[in-house]
Amino acid sequence: MKDDILIIGEHHRKAAGQIIPLILPGIKNKPGKYLVTVAGESGAGKSEIASAMANMLDKANINTYIIQQDDYFILPPVTNAEKRVQDIAWVGPGEVKIDLLNRQIKEILKGKSVIEKPLVIFLENFITEEKIDISTYRVIIFEGTYTSLLENIDCRIFIDRDYMDTSEDRLRRNREKQDAYLEKILKIEHNIISSHLELADIIITKNFDVTKP
Repeated sequence: MKDDILIIGEHHRKAAGQIIPLILPGIKNKPGKYLVTVAGESGAGKSEIASAMANMLDKANINTYIIQQDDYFILPPVTNAEKRVQDIAWVGPGEVKIDLLNRQIKEILKGKSVIEKPLVIFLENFITEEKIDISTYRVIIFEGTYTSLLENIDCRIFIDRDYMDTSEDRLRRNREKQDAYLEKILKIEHNIISSHLELADIIITKNFDVTKP
């Protein structure tokens, strides 16, 4: 997503540093591309941890590309927020083109080198498209709230921090107006996303330590 601002802290690097040794054997043992998801609630640190992981893998000469679920929302950010106000039932995985992500994952695994994906221009409330050449990338990280639901994934990572734990992070990010209606949305998301913990291969705790279920 264009115009997204990341504030990567030592706690994000700490978690990433604990994850890399856990996934390296799988990366080395898999002949093709290794696919990872980083999921969790809004403001949990998904983008930051994915970026820290990619930096560490790149330094280890394992080329890594990040695909953001935020680019796959059906509606652009402001329009999506307005739709949520009109219909609270809109909140959930149905907001996202999960089917397109799954289709493109299949294409990647079949060896397709260039994919055409959506790209959100956040400040302009606009969705365009971009072509990305993934031929040189060994690892692809899919990060976003509902990415645990994606198919054909080698490792699912889940950040176990709920909307109450992430309030300060959301304030720093300043993407949405922090009001009672947003709290209502976050509670709905929590009820959906918290159940995805059981799908995880690796769990990041509230203190950014890493465990395996």
